[in-house]
Amino acid sequence: MSHIKEILTAVGTLGCAIGIGFIMQSSDTAEKRYGSDDGQIERTESSESTLEGADAGNTLLDVQEITLTSAEFDTSIDVPTPSVDSQVTTVSAPTSLLPEPMLPEPTVTTPACEIAASARAVAAAMVNLSMTASCLPDERVTVHHNGMIFTETTSGTGKLDITVPALSQEAVFIVAFSNGDGAVAQTTVEELIDFDRVVLQWKGQTGFEIHAREFGADYGTRGHVWSGEPGDIAAAVTGNSGLIMKMGDPNVPDALFAEVYSFPKGATSQNGDIALSVEAEVNNVNCGLELEAQSLEIGDDSLIKTQNLTLSVPECDAIGNFLVLNNLLQDLKVARN
Repeated sequence: MSHIKEILTAVGTLGCAIGIGFIMQSSDTAEKRYGSDDGQIERTESSESTLEGADAGNTLLDVQEITLTSAEFDTSIDVPTPSVDSQVTTVSAPTSLLPEPMLPEPTVTTPACEIAASARAVAAAMVNLSMTASCLPDERVTVHHNGMIFTETTSGTGKLDITVPALSQEAVFIVAFSNGDGAVAQTTVEELIDFDRVVLQWKGQTGFEIHAREFGADYGTRGHVWSGEPGDIAAAVTGNSGLIMKMGDPNVPDALFAEVYSFPKGATSQNGDIALSVEAEVNNVNCGLELEAQSLEIGDDSLIKTQNLTLSVPECDAIGNFLVLNNLLQDLKVARN
């Protein structure tokens, strides 16, 4: 009987040892301490003494109450590494806090001032020159034509409509404002070949005048053509007499003026000479001053001949007298066709 009891005790002891080795090898602590090798576990003397007198039915309880004193437990906690199956929460990107860019306000471009000019040949080798510049009302404008220059003023609506004696058959006119804007107009004046034409031009209120005494006429008689008796276009067209036209606006300060004398040589029935002179009355505006003027004459070859004039006006005690220049303009010789 005692032999049977010894055998049971030995078998129980062996089973407990095997169980202890399995539990220790299967735990995380054992794996950290000993590694994962499958080597034999060495039992200590203290373990043997505890198991040796124990009851076989209480063996498992006795094993759980064993305290291992051979090493300290590692008390650190390992943070688990997220697996690929970990849940990921997707959130939208935050709204930008930057202000919206300021777009420039649309600008309305004001169109540039539109200036248009036109020229049209009319009777007596004249040209009707018109211009529209609605953005330049009541403005000073200078007219240029083949060496002749004079100053005009646009209307309250920016228009200009004048009649200008042509100085060339292919007549080009330039109208220019003081701000640099302007326009050009052109026309053909075929009738110019039938007219003799001379021009006197100056600046300011000088008192210059052209006097034409046609076919021996005396001052103040029929055939004396000047600003006081300028003639008319109808008489020029029919060939009965010449015509004086003054270009320029007298209401503009320091304006440029031009006075033009025309005679219809192609339509006249008379022969003879036309005496031309330039005269200036001494007045309270020009007395004591030195005046300048320029003459323009159309030659037989249709070229313009120019001549400059400088005139010293007597002092103001001579007001009312006249200065007569007989050699500035060449007399005209007219032959009946």
